[in-house]
Amino acid sequence: MKKCNHQRLQQNLELFSTYGRTTHHGVTRLSLSREDIQARIKFKEMCEHLGLTVTTDDMATMYATLPGKKSLPSIVIGSHLDSVVKGGRFDGVLGVLTALEVVQSIQDQNLELDYPITIVNFTNEEGARFEPSMMASGVLSNKFDRVKMLQSTDNNGETFEEALEKSGFKGSEENRLKEASAYIELHIEQGPILEHLGHEIGVVEGVLGMVCYEISLHGEANHAGTTPINMRKDAMFATANIIVELQKKLKKLDDELVYTIGRINAYPNVHTVIPNQVTFTLESRHKNSAVIKQVENIIKNLPNELEHCQLSYEKLWDRDTVVFKHDVCNVIAEACKDLGYSAHHMYSGAGHDAQFIASYIPSAMIFVSSSKGYSHREDEFTSYENCAKGADVLLNAVLQLAKHDLGEAAI
Repeated sequence: MKKCNHQRLQQNLELFSTYGRTTHHGVTRLSLSREDIQARIKFKEMCEHLGLTVTTDDMATMYATLPGKKSLPSIVIGSHLDSVVKGGRFDGVLGVLTALEVVQSIQDQNLELDYPITIVNFTNEEGARFEPSMMASGVLSNKFDRVKMLQSTDNNGETFEEALEKSGFKGSEENRLKEASAYIELHIEQGPILEHLGHEIGVVEGVLGMVCYEISLHGEANHAGTTPINMRKDAMFATANIIVELQKKLKKLDDELVYTIGRINAYPNVHTVIPNQVTFTLESRHKNSAVIKQVENIIKNLPNELEHCQLSYEKLWDRDTVVFKHDVCNVIAEACKDLGYSAHHMYSGAGHDAQFIASYIPSAMIFVSSSKGYSHREDEFTSYENCAKGADVLLNAVLQLAKHDLGEAAI
């Protein structure tokens, strides 16, 4: 079994944490911002120093390729460099830097592979500056229309197209990731499961399906001091009762179902006025589409009227569960076993570029544990030891894949 240079990986993680560093040791590195461009320039410089060929596509996604002995589709590894506002210093960037470390380790150990290895940095995975998230991989996989994505605007009114043109990283559509032998994305878990179970590595077998509804209660606004309780059409109290009822019913469905009321708005939102409308979102995630269907049935069977208020709902979006390639997952699991690292087979509750790439390239993911499950916050932390173990697994998974015939029959 091969090992990476753990000290070098730590040094690189510490270096990239300076690009957009926040006061509490997190990062704000929004897509195609000054901070993101600084990180991109450094990443390109490091790749070129290793002799890699660096290209960009028309969405500014970066590809750095180590040639193989044969003319074969690359084994692709990587993630993203952008972050959310006041995010963590491991989310996304760890996948790019462990990929870089894998390539450096291959060179250090004078290993010659038949397959080229390509490191990828996907543009705008987070969607924190330009919506939606996973924008570039969505365009690559034909999930999103590029023309529409170019018109996405940030809070200052700048379009993605304008930021793209100014970035210096806009390349050619010809450089897009069109085919590959396999894709592996290493990422922090962003949840508490691995730490709770005491496992070092997550072998990610897929990404949970989800559905999101917006539910509204419509009442009647009136003076808060003069309208008797029994004569009100109070949308807030009706909403409170609906939320309690939803929780009771959802709890009974499946222990692995997760559901969140993440946004709630009251109108007119004045303390002296009875709310005439309250709107909230209900998002649910599960790997079994039948369970998601049960969630939808619960919503569709809510009463039309409650406490003299009318109820309405609208589906905002949904996605099917993505199942990663079994053979690629097995290679990751075998690498964990050979290295002596404990592994847990799991699904990701969060979305990742891999879920889109999996639609046309055999894909899988590696998770390393997140301390307390924290992510998308400044105190996000994954120990450097666990980062290094993830890099070791990635390295050995790549080496194992490179020994195989990765044609249609194999993968």
